[in-house]
Amino acid sequence: MYNYSMSPNLNPIVIAIAGGSGSGKTTVANVILQRVGVERIAYLPHDAYYRDLTGLPPELRRQVNFDHPDSLETDLLIQHVEQLKRWEPVELPVYDFSTHSRTERTIHIEARRVIIVEGILILAESELRKLFDIKIFVDTDPDIRFIRRLSRDISERGRTTESVVKQYLSTVRPMHLEFVEPSKRYADVIIPEGGLNIVAMDMVIARVEGMLQENTGDLE
Repeated sequence: MYNYSMSPNLNPIVIAIAGGSGSGKTTVANVILQRVGVERIAYLPHDAYYRDLTGLPPELRRQVNFDHPDSLETDLLIQHVEQLKRWEPVELPVYDFSTHSRTERTIHIEARRVIIVEGILILAESELRKLFDIKIFVDTDPDIRFIRRLSRDISERGRTTESVVKQYLSTVRPMHLEFVEPSKRYADVIIPEGGLNIVAMDMVIARVEGMLQENTGDLE
């Protein structure tokens, strides 16, 4: 069988997984990773590309609107997707959410047949959208999303309940209504209930596998 894993003649398939904070994007990504195969996928979370705020005092860092597109270094994400599409490896930034700063550590990501880009704002960025072959939007009720975000930020990011609620009301909800929800119109597939929607996930997996077969059928 032809070894196509690093062939420059093949174009990797780029999948976007968007949706509000706490919608279940990571669950959808994990289902694809498990069913398509981790060894076939390069995974780029938009959260890793938050701008480094080391130069700002802690009080000012906490005042930054992290749900606005300007808080993310999307140009670097675009550069990384383009590199992976050229079969070049990238160094994924590692962000420390407890200090709002980018660490010195990176994660080495090798080029793969499938690239997954996941984040709340990825469909709101026109230049990024041009790179996607499949655009998924995970649609989940606001109350469920808030509960998930509250639980995650307390357990994983060292936040207090008061700070999570304050941020949700001041930036998360307004930015969702301004940027995230409108970006749903760009999606090819809208998945209610995320990775728990078995029928929708079966359709997505079938489409990905079909595209992989189309791209490699003449080589095998």
